[in-house]
Amino acid sequence: MSKVLTIVFLSFFTVSLFSQNNTVDDLKIQGNKKLKSSFIKKISSVKTGEKLDSLVIEQDIKRLKRLPSVSHAYYQVFHSEANQYNVFYNIVENFTLIPSANIYTTNNDEFAYRLGLHEFNLLGRNIGFGGFYQKDIYSSFAINFRAPYLFSKSLGLAVNYQDLTTQEPVFFDGTTADYKYNNQSLEILGLYEYNFNNNFELGINYFVEDYVYKSGATNPNVPQQLNVHKWLLKSIYEYNNLDYFYQYVSGVKNQFNFQYVTSTNDMLPEFFIAWNDFFYFKRFGARSNWANRLRLGLSKNDKTPFAPFSVDNNLNVRGVGNTIDRGTGVIVLNTEFRYTIYEKNWFVLQGNAFVDAGSWRNPGGDFGDFSKAENIKVYPGLGLRFIHKKIYNAIFRIDYGHGISKNATKGLVFGIGQYF
Repeated sequence: MSKVLTIVFLSFFTVSLFSQNNTVDDLKIQGNKKLKSSFIKKISSVKTGEKLDSLVIEQDIKRLKRLPSVSHAYYQVFHSEANQYNVFYNIVENFTLIPSANIYTTNNDEFAYRLGLHEFNLLGRNIGFGGFYQKDIYSSFAINFRAPYLFSKSLGLAVNYQDLTTQEPVFFDGTTADYKYNNQSLEILGLYEYNFNNNFELGINYFVEDYVYKSGATNPNVPQQLNVHKWLLKSIYEYNNLDYFYQYVSGVKNQFNFQYVTSTNDMLPEFFIAWNDFFYFKRFGARSNWANRLRLGLSKNDKTPFAPFSVDNNLNVRGVGNTIDRGTGVIVLNTEFRYTIYEKNWFVLQGNAFVDAGSWRNPGGDFGDFSKAENIKVYPGLGLRFIHKKIYNAIFRIDYGHGISKNATKGLVFGIGQYF
């Protein structure tokens, strides 16, 4: 009986607290050290003098937990005077100056590494700035700037520059050749938050692609050297309704990308490319999380060895190898069950069981290619995650994928952050 009375009392208190007559006397920020209180108030929907609304407050908390600088957030409401209340947002900050170091070997057993440094909360205003240097046979570097709330609560800017050089396989006539590939690009994007769930990015990218033949098969119709100047128009629409609780995620997210690329060379003609990523996350009990990603993509169906969608360990199918094939269409489903094996203070050890499955359309092919056995890759596997709860994206992952489809391989995949 006492439990019933308690529930009735709390329900009555909640309805009374968030009635239409109550207003916000002040919004107060607690717990933040580097993240500016003025910035939190800038992006929050709760304002002094406005109606006290629990849905608006909860939406603000979800927004804060999405920020790279915030590990966790929660709110409290205290009576001030008459029908006015003070709202407290309590912030648990992430450490956001993050160095990165990746060491790996290439297909030619060459030693390779990437060293980087990125600040995700520059000036205490959720501005991301950083870059990396990479040595993978050749030297590469990139610099990135992203400020989603630079101009207002809804308008921001991103600028990216990269000079990336790699050794890339090119596939034609059932054979393979290795090319030295260089991509120099400068990208500028406008970022617009229409509302809490819907975001848009629109921008332009100028880049130069350079291919130089190194070894392998040759064909008179496949040039051994290409240097092409291109313009890329990019648009991204994102629906985001994810909710975070430290390493756990729940909800749905959908991201649609469309790009149109001009060209000055018929071997790399102008083309469009579009893909959609749908994410679904669900928590089970106190320790389990089910995560899913479905990618559907198409590009202009030119018969070219330089097709844009690749089959790759680090992008879509764990254990398959590094860029083993290319296509002009893609269907990929990644599903994994994450379970917290051990958690104490800031440290989490998480295990996962996954299945990565996908298929590709051959350059110049048709939709029937998606059902051909040689194009279908199915790789189940197991993995571990070593997670620091107070450092943004401090997740070191190890996955082992073992193929069960035609011409399957197997292998380990290392990385920073969840796979998706």
